[in-house]
Amino acid sequence: MNLHSVLQDIRYGVRVLLKNPGFSLAAIVTLALGIGVNAAIFSVVYGVLLRPLPYQHGDRLVVLHQEVPRTNAGDIPFSVHDIVDYRTNNKTLDDVVEHHTMNFLLLGPDSAERVNTAVVSANFFDVLGVKPVYGRTFVADDEKHDADAVLILSYQYWKSRFGGDPAIIGKIFQMNNRPHTVIGVLPNIPQYPVENDVYMPTSQCPTRASQRFKETRRFRMMTSFGRLKPGVSLEQAQADLATVGSQLEASYPDAYPKQYGYRMTVAALHQDLTKRAHTTFLVLLGAAGFVLLIACANVANLLLARLLKVERELAVRTALGASKGRLIRQLLTESMLLSLAGGAVGLALAPAAMALLVKFAERFTTRAAEVHLDAPVLIFTAVVSLATGILFGIAPAFSSSSNVAESIKQGAGRGTTNRGGQRLRSLLVVSQVAVSFVLLIGAGLMIRSFLKLEQVNPGFKPDHLLALRVSPNFTKYTQPAQFQTLADNILNRVGQVGGVESVAMASNFPFNPGAIAAGPNAATFEIEGKPVSKGEAAPLVATMVVSAKYFETIRQPILSGRDFTDHDDGKFPVAIINQTMRKHRWPNEDPVGRRVSFGPGQGNQPQVWLTIVGVVGDAKEYGLDRETRDELYTPLRQVGFGGNVIVRTSAEPMSVLTGVRAALKDVDSQLAVDRVNTIEGFQQDSVAAPRVTATLLGLFAALAMVISASGIAAVMALSVSQRTSELGIRMALGASRQSIIAMVVRQGLSMALIGTVLGIAGSLGLTRLMEKLLFATSPTDAVTFVLVSLVFVAVAVVACFIPARQVTSIDPLNALRQE
Repeated sequence: MNLHSVLQDIRYGVRVLLKNPGFSLAAIVTLALGIGVNAAIFSVVYGVLLRPLPYQHGDRLVVLHQEVPRTNAGDIPFSVHDIVDYRTNNKTLDDVVEHHTMNFLLLGPDSAERVNTAVVSANFFDVLGVKPVYGRTFVADDEKHDADAVLILSYQYWKSRFGGDPAIIGKIFQMNNRPHTVIGVLPNIPQYPVENDVYMPTSQCPTRASQRFKETRRFRMMTSFGRLKPGVSLEQAQADLATVGSQLEASYPDAYPKQYGYRMTVAALHQDLTKRAHTTFLVLLGAAGFVLLIACANVANLLLARLLKVERELAVRTALGASKGRLIRQLLTESMLLSLAGGAVGLALAPAAMALLVKFAERFTTRAAEVHLDAPVLIFTAVVSLATGILFGIAPAFSSSSNVAESIKQGAGRGTTNRGGQRLRSLLVVSQVAVSFVLLIGAGLMIRSFLKLEQVNPGFKPDHLLALRVSPNFTKYTQPAQFQTLADNILNRVGQVGGVESVAMASNFPFNPGAIAAGPNAATFEIEGKPVSKGEAAPLVATMVVSAKYFETIRQPILSGRDFTDHDDGKFPVAIINQTMRKHRWPNEDPVGRRVSFGPGQGNQPQVWLTIVGVVGDAKEYGLDRETRDELYTPLRQVGFGGNVIVRTSAEPMSVLTGVRAALKDVDSQLAVDRVNTIEGFQQDSVAAPRVTATLLGLFAALAMVISASGIAAVMALSVSQRTSELGIRMALGASRQSIIAMVVRQGLSMALIGTVLGIAGSLGLTRLMEKLLFATSPTDAVTFVLVSLVFVAVAVVACFIPARQVTSIDPLNALRQE
């Protein structure tokens, strides 16, 4: 083989494809859809799951987790003492850093902007190996108690808020009643563990810098991670840090109660950033791969059909001396040209799909910003295109007849059909059907799971509810009475806005995206008269602070007892619990009047006991798919302030937003208002991930079914055209057209049924991989299997019937004359 012959094959292949525009267009479009979908999905999978972290020594970065499995609390944050101990006593990490996020106000003369603020140790960016695009990062002196307050801006915040102005370095802003100087701007990298607007050192956070917080081991708020020393494995670090954890548990039993099952674990940062996305994106990539396989099978069938038209030409070329290998190479060249054209078109379609997938990925990981159509994706697309060309081209190429005389005879129209080619076409159709069925089952399970999720009763009425997060300038409000006055003013003023039926304030609200991400604010408690046995873990309850009329505003029913009133101001501490807590803690008695406590009093203060005054129905605070936990509500007047305003309106909720904002500004012009949405909007956002997953799988499955149906129709149409004489003779001998049509449909349907049976067998194994994505739905759900089977058989019947109707155009007399 030389370059001249290769170029000759390419030129000939191009001419052949141009002479058959209908065939070429059908093949290219089919392949473009399959390759385009795979390119888009792979770009996300590579950007999120496979791309190396954009940090120096990113493969050595690890996340530290403190787990207490016996409390069902999962991870617990780190205290200052925890971080110091792990930093000092470990032998496998270069360094250990800390991080927590707070919300502070950047204040202007008559305005306030709430910013997500990461509070980090001075070595934070050194461990990550991140260099600023402007200015500098933190140094040890920035963490000193009397150090000047400094800020580093994230790239996104710098761009959106200040237009990428390089002169931002040295600018001063007011935050926490202190001037803060901007000293640096970060590069455009994914932030860990969450996206933040600005960064400050630990000495500047009022909570983290307080002496009491630093001295109390049980005050936990931070996350922590570190960098492995060169040559140290993850397993070695795990053993080392577990040893340190055991020593802490033994030395400080009050801070690490043995009954909680405290343990330290370590995970690679790369895995921690993507753990929520892993299963979902691999399922989508597998589905996209199935679509491409189906497309390949369909194009292979098109090539086999076209091969019948050129069989005589190939036979003549063989008779004139062309070798079998030369002919195979020519046919493979044509298939490769088709696949490369399909890949080019698919690559052109991929960016539109990528834009949607990136928004989807943002719900799972901060790495979504790293998704690009770059070299690895282009290489992947090129490899897939070439492999696709070989895959669908090799079977037709090797199926060309080697019997010259027979081929010339068939080419002249004196034969019927190549039995081997017919069997191969049928096998391809069966394969298409089987793979399509697996996709349909996967989509059906996701759709059924999503429908069940949406049917879950949230436990309240989400319609006509508006939620806003409000943040005061905490330097103006330092006493509980000041916060109470502020809350009263907000409730009174917002309640006067036209269209507002009722208003409440709370520390949380159902489907709050921040609470869903962070999880419940759980605390240990004890029940009066029911002490915890020695060695037994104290029970946990999720806590919320709500104002009077909160339950009335969101329409969460009070099942027994009473609601909070304005008289519940802490002189007589009270609480309301949910139905789940009542079932767990007082299954056979009325909890109203019982008392609970959250621990002994501080210093010389007596232990505080809260009297339960009511029981409310369960509300899905943290997502429709989450199990309801024990929840306890305390009144706003008893605690101080709730950062969320919830408004029930008589009209469309957003129609009152302008009036509500104006009312809040009247109360305090420096109130920052953000995270504004209807509760129904928050609810829809909370199920966006399963909804998009179900939609994408549904689209893939629908595309696969259409391709498979067209494959069945094409094979049956070819079969009818090849059997014109046979079918005409049958009709001449007395067979009715209806019986012939039924016979043709049965033959096509038999392929579909065999493929369906194989698809069912494959689905039983493969769908178990989706188990983590399903809600209240078994991966072997009988209803889904039956419905999908019925739908697929119905589509197959239609696909067979359309070409079978060609029988009605057959003239029996012409068939007899040909014989």
